[in-house]
Amino acid sequence: MLIAIDGPAGAGKSTVASAVADALGFTYLDTGAMYRCVALAELRGVEDPLTCSIELGGQVTLDGEDVTAAIRTPEVTARASEVAARPEVRGQLVALQRRMIRTGNYVAEGRDIGTVVAPDAELKVFLTASPEERARRRAEQLGVDPGEVLREHEERDTRDATRAHSPLAPAADALRVDTTGLSIDEVTHKIVRLAQAVR
Repeated sequence: MLIAIDGPAGAGKSTVASAVADALGFTYLDTGAMYRCVALAELRGVEDPLTCSIELGGQVTLDGEDVTAAIRTPEVTARASEVAARPEVRGQLVALQRRMIRTGNYVAEGRDIGTVVAPDAELKVFLTASPEERARRRAEQLGVDPGEVLREHEERDTRDATRAHSPLAPAADALRVDTTGLSIDEVTHKIVRLAQAVR
């Protein structure tokens, strides 16, 4: 079974998807980490970042190096959004993601899982939250000003939603879940119940 969780930055995708995977005994796939790895390699001057080896799991490794923390810096976050808009990058990483989720039970999160990577996923969820809530959450994670994050989110949302390849948009059959004012446990339980109903 595949559960696809999509949504904009700060909606709670990574935390919720990981929690849902744990609750169901599924494997968690953070597709955003893959784009972040490519962005990090590019920032480091790697000639062809797409030749780098990326491993996901408890740690994220890039050519064998633990980059779990390094890929979460503001600089990498900004570059990852740009990298993800490139057709050649999306094409290669989507193919890799499809191979990964072909067997086993997965909770995959990103921005185009339900629309592009796995349009046949058994359960598709589109997480949302108010712009202010999303900015507050991310600002707390990074220890920065919420107003600055809100501006960055607005720019990224526009870029993600208007890019020519795999724009951010809910699948037609995705269930929208607004996480504004909800705890991680509340959102997790809601999605677990949906998954159990599908199974």
